[in-house]
Formats: sequence, structure tokens, C-alpha cells
Amino acid sequence: MKNPFQKYSKFFSDNLFWIKLKKFARAAGIKVVYAALLLFYTYRRKETPGWAKKIIIGVLGYFLSPIDAIPDLTPFVGYTDDLSMLAFALSALAFYVNKEVKVDAQRTLSRWFDKVNPDELEAIHKRI
Repeated sequence: MKNPFQKYSKFFSDNLFWIKLKKFARAAGIKVVYAALLLFYTYRRKETPGWAKKIIIGVLGYFLSPIDAIPDLTPFVGYTDDLSMLAFALSALAFYVNKEVKVDAQRTLSRWFDKVNPDELEAIHKRI
């Protein structure tokens, strides 16, 4: 099966991921940032198989891509398509999102957001 996100892989790098998250975290919102962090930390796990890492790279590449279905600068809806793609990948790769990944993502999230509502994170956890 061909990875439908493969064409976006070229947009992914660790460095670009951190630059975009730091710059747009507040605009993207807690759910988008948390979903992206969950995927990133899942990607970094040694135990995550190569095929899963390829999907993550493609989806995170889509997130980083300057070309996307709904431009990220569009107020209120700009990150809707990104969240959908991130949630799809999390659902498909839920087996590899362990407690350590969640703790790392939450720790990083707390650096950018003063108050994190646990209900918002739970909405993501229910999808995986």
C-alpha cells in the first residue's frame, strides 16, 4: 500500500518542526500542537517500525507544508485540515503512542501554554 502522505515527506525535518511549532503554537491551538507532538515523539521511539515512521514523516510534512488544503493563516479554520490529518495518523498508529510519548508531549505543551485544559487532551486521547 502506498503512503498517501509520502509526497509531503520532503517538507519534514526535526528543525522545521520545532521552528513551526514554536512560532505558531498559539495560533494552531492546543489540540493541533498536542497531536503533532504525540506524532513527533512516537516517530522518535526506537520501537516504532519504519512503515509507521514513514506515515508520521508524511503527515508531519503535510503539517509543515506551505501548501495545504486550508491555508494556516485563515482565521479559526486554518488548522482544521492539519488536525484532521494528525488525528487520522494518531488513530492509525495508536498502538505506538505509549505513556512516555504522552508525558513528553504534555511536558513540551506546558512550555507554550500557560493553562492546559485536560479535557482538550482527552479529546485527542479518545481518538487513539
